[in-house]
Amino acid sequence: MSNYSSNKLVVPQAKDAMDRFKMEAANEVGVNLKQGYNGDLTSRQAGSIGGQMVKKMIESYENSLK
Repeated sequence: MSNYSSNKLVVPQAKDAMDRFKMEAANEVGVNLKQGYNGDLTSRQAGSIGGQMVKKMIESYENSLK
C-alpha cells in the first residue's frame, strides 16, 4: 500500500504561498477560514474554495499565453 497523499505539495517550500492563495480564494467566495484546522467547513464551502483556486489558476495560465 502506498503512503502517497494527494495533498502533498510537489514543492514543499511553496506551503506558505499556497496557504495565502487558499485564504484569498476563501475570502473571494465568502468563506471564513481560520489558520490551522478547518474541519468544520461544509463540503459545499470546501468545494467553493477549491473551485475558486482552480478558476484563478486557469485564468493565470490563460493570461500567460497572451
